Amino acid sequence: MLANGACDSTVNQHPLRGLVMAIDHRGEKFSGYNKPKRTPDHPKKSHAVLAKEGDKVKLIRFGEQGASTAGKPKSGESDRMKKKRASFKARHAKNIKKGKMSAAYWADKEKW
Repeated sequence: MLANGACDSTVNQHPLRGLVMAIDHRGEKFSGYNKPKRTPDHPKKSHAVLAKEGDKVKLIRFGEQGASTAGKPKSGESDRMKKKRASFKARHAKNIKKGKMSAAYWADKEKW
């Protein structure tokens, strides 16, 4: 946020169609608001998202770099992975309920 309350993001739009092509936020490019992306070069966090709720915009980094998470549910998944997923969701349930402006929400949606 800037001093006047404006956000320091730049939205690039297609000149003819008016479609959002990319959002530049503090030197980092995003394909759109609320669209997570991998960040393989970040030292600690595996993903980032430019979360937007109403007129509030927030850069959220989430997920441990190099961690083996359960991923999306798969048919024939082992009991160990099912328990791992259930434990994560139970442990972070309160923060997941906070919605799009929390890292737990995005980790649950993208990684678990």
